[in-house]
Amino acid sequence: MGEKKCPHCGEWSSWNLNSRDTCDHCGKTLGVKDLKYEEQRASDKKVNEENWIFYIKEDDNEFVKLLKKIGNVFYVIYMSIVTFLAWLVAALPG
Repeated sequence: MGEKKCPHCGEWSSWNLNSRDTCDHCGKTLGVKDLKYEEQRASDKKVNEENWIFYIKEDDNEFVKLLKKIGNVFYVIYMSIVTFLAWLVAALPG
């Protein structure tokens, strides 16, 4: 636990390193920038998940869901092989 200066009133308040902590004096949040960053990051994560080619939506029919699951399996296998080859290329010279 520490103290952080409130960006709104300028007074020092106790802070538990949580972006949702409030000021002891004015009651506003202490981590305004952190809170905005967390919200932006959460929305970006959701957009990225939905843009993924193999993202399984609730309204997809069963056949499309099956194809997307198979696509995810092959993608994981492909990335595993590529990662192993990159490790092998890096490990062999040393």
